[in-house]
Amino acid sequence: MQTTSFISADNTWVLWAIVTGWAAVSIYLEQKYKWASKVSGAIIALVGAMILANFNIIPTDAPVYDHVWGYVVPLAIPLLLFKTNIKKIWKESGRILVIFLISSVGTMIGAAVGYLALNNMIPDLNKVAAMMSGSYIGGGVNFAAMATSFEVPGDLVSAAVVADNLLMALYFFVLISMPSIAFFRKKFSHPHLDEVERIGTKENETLAASYWGRKEISLKDIALGIASAVVIVAISGELSKLIGNIIPTSNGFLSMANMLLSNKYLIITTVTMLGATFMSNYFENIKGSQEIGTFLIYLFFVVIGVPASIPLILAKSPLLLVYTTIMVVINMLVTFSVGKLLKFDLEEMILASNACIGGPTTAAAMAISKGWTKLIAPIMLVGTLGYILGNYFGLLMGNLLM
Repeated sequence: MQTTSFISADNTWVLWAIVTGWAAVSIYLEQKYKWASKVSGAIIALVGAMILANFNIIPTDAPVYDHVWGYVVPLAIPLLLFKTNIKKIWKESGRILVIFLISSVGTMIGAAVGYLALNNMIPDLNKVAAMMSGSYIGGGVNFAAMATSFEVPGDLVSAAVVADNLLMALYFFVLISMPSIAFFRKKFSHPHLDEVERIGTKENETLAASYWGRKEISLKDIALGIASAVVIVAISGELSKLIGNIIPTSNGFLSMANMLLSNKYLIITTVTMLGATFMSNYFENIKGSQEIGTFLIYLFFVVIGVPASIPLILAKSPLLLVYTTIMVVINMLVTFSVGKLLKFDLEEMILASNACIGGPTTAAAMAISKGWTKLIAPIMLVGTLGYILGNYFGLLMGNLLM
């Protein structure tokens, strides 16, 4: 049974105040203090929510969190993708695509190794492998898709979510700290880091504050940005229903095609990127979309920290934490060893591994917080591709390891 929290799950306005307020505090700290900028506002948001949940100040499950997943995240995706003109950024994203695919292979190897080591100790581990392979190549949408596809028991899903959230937060700390560690600076090339250090920022200004400086924005920009995003999400939702009804589920192949092609998040991404590519004059001239979308994503960062209940991990899912650790460690080893052999930059490897484990939004947030501005759009595009690949690889691993 869930322990009763100080703030009840149905205290909607207070929970919204905490979610939005802590997101705002995280952004303020990131832009005000050097230490917070190095940690990143995303991690501050996630860890703060984790602490509040673990001290039973806020509940670990509430309708407000569901609304963030159901409404805020879909709305943030198009806002963040308005400037992803494929024609313009394909040349820039080609290198990151290769290292992202290598990192995805690392995830699959980790899933298989972890399964071989722990399958006698964890029931239905092949189902966990499917969920975590999908999640550690794509994101939460793939995790949910695999949980549904393999009819995973609810308590196993909850335990996996808890282990996943804690490990993801810890791994982000590792990735964020890498550019400051002498070993990695010596062994890997890091041109983007060098450029940031060469250009620098204004005195007493963090990298995040420098990137998110004041920009010209009008009421029309806000209106067109939010309205366009809502329209895209609405159209995508209807297309999702239509495609889901058209494609039959009479066999395994068609069932997988139905699940993939009718996925709302994939349709939102596709519709937005097509619009940004073929209606670039319209979308690129909407000011402030990235700022609004990023704030919405910070609400998401707060919410994904909430389920990471440390007592629940200690009570129910220590072995799942070991399994996900094996996956992440092998992903890291494959990404950085193969990346080193193929002469990829340190920043590209960090963001590729981040995009696999955390998704495009966390990778973009890290790129922003570090000042690697040339890599923000490419990692968003490539990380979004993970939403497509995640379901394929998740289904593959779940069936291979039965």
